[in-house]
Amino acid sequence: MAAIRRTKKVILVFLPSESGVDGARSLYGEKELNPFFSWCNQSLRSIIKKSQFAIPPLSLMILSSVEVPGVEQSICDMRFEEFPFDKQWDLVGISVQTGMAKKAFELADQLRSRGVSVVLGGAHVTLFPESCRPHADVLVLGEADDLWKELLTDLASETIKPDYQAESFPDLGLPRPVSKSALIKSRYFTTNLIQTGRGCQYSCDFCNVHLLNGRALRRRAIDDVVSEVARFQQHDRRIFFFVDDSINADPLYARELFERLIPLNIRWFGQATTTLGQQHALLKTFADSGCQALLVGIESIEAKSRSAHKKNQNRAGELVKAITSIREAGISLYGSFIYGLDGDTLDTPSAILDFVHATKLDVPGINILRPTPGTQVFERLREEGRLLFDPLDITSYRYSFGQEMLYTPKNIPLDAFIESYSALTRELFNVKDAVVRGLSAPRAKSAVMLFNLFYTHLYSLSRHDLQHQQEKSGG
Repeated sequence: MAAIRRTKKVILVFLPSESGVDGARSLYGEKELNPFFSWCNQSLRSIIKKSQFAIPPLSLMILSSVEVPGVEQSICDMRFEEFPFDKQWDLVGISVQTGMAKKAFELADQLRSRGVSVVLGGAHVTLFPESCRPHADVLVLGEADDLWKELLTDLASETIKPDYQAESFPDLGLPRPVSKSALIKSRYFTTNLIQTGRGCQYSCDFCNVHLLNGRALRRRAIDDVVSEVARFQQHDRRIFFFVDDSINADPLYARELFERLIPLNIRWFGQATTTLGQQHALLKTFADSGCQALLVGIESIEAKSRSAHKKNQNRAGELVKAITSIREAGISLYGSFIYGLDGDTLDTPSAILDFVHATKLDVPGINILRPTPGTQVFERLREEGRLLFDPLDITSYRYSFGQEMLYTPKNIPLDAFIESYSALTRELFNVKDAVVRGLSAPRAKSAVMLFNLFYTHLYSLSRHDLQHQQEKSGG
């Protein structure tokens, strides 16, 4: 008689970033902050975790939804808990982002030293597999929707392989129901995360979405998305997040989808391009279907910067009108800027301030360019000798909330850039303006106010760390 194999235990791990939205934290150690500032950081961490920032990791939700006989999966979200070393695991899966690769490798090495098998996947592994190989028993390269079922089946039969690589992108038109059974609902602002498709037809040089997910838009069947929304709504009546990078990229698809969602009476957030302001029928459908707020990537209002970084999908002259149209439709806007692009000068902050005031943006996000390894801008800055971290050590790149400079701006001396960035964020984010923006927002007034209040603190933390970095480098 054949031996009965026991159920294999698999845990999927999400790692928090060093700072920023995963909890206000100085990159230089809290012992160097004054006591009041340190107390604020510690207090706000717990608040931020339960705010609109704390949403589940969708990639792990998708993988944990794959069912294979003889395998049981769970999720460890290390924003909220320590890794459970005291339990027996047959396989630990870690999703690796480039800015968190060092931390992921440290956890993987610790687990393997205890005899636990580790599988690494995610964006960093797909782009840089050889740097990950010494830290893993198994690598998953590419989108893992189909690969994960194959891997778990092999795990159950004890025939697991060292590599699983997608030969092509998974067909999103096939039904792939997502389960939330591995989540602890009370941890999150909402568990209602919905993805309608992948891919991006644009080629912005600071972005890796088109590298990882392709330049062609791939869409899920509308019936499947509507069914998922209705199913999710039964267990969590809170707001929905549509996590697509540009939910309006295929306007015919988006209009049909959200027209069908109107009867469900949901409220939702999403990400879109400012082109939505010119897609009048779609804009009305978004508002009618319960859209509360959208994140739009403005990036730059400088024509030279948009051209230099291949951000060509919107002309700067159309942005004010488009943003005004979206807000007039009753949708609040988070407008994301990048200051420090190659066409920017010391006059750019004033232009950003004028733009924010003219459009009445509800949340203006001011980011510093992040030359992520694997992107075109990383390669160009490396060739030009403008990177401030070792390009040969990919793990030296880390994510932070604008708290350190990773490169030298093209047209602005580094010390002048830090000073101007600090002045810009100080001007935009204060308690008074946070309250005014919240009260003036078309919808989601409390969320807008909270974003602005949190950002008031986070940008003060950013200014502190930038100054510290400058002092340490002798600037």
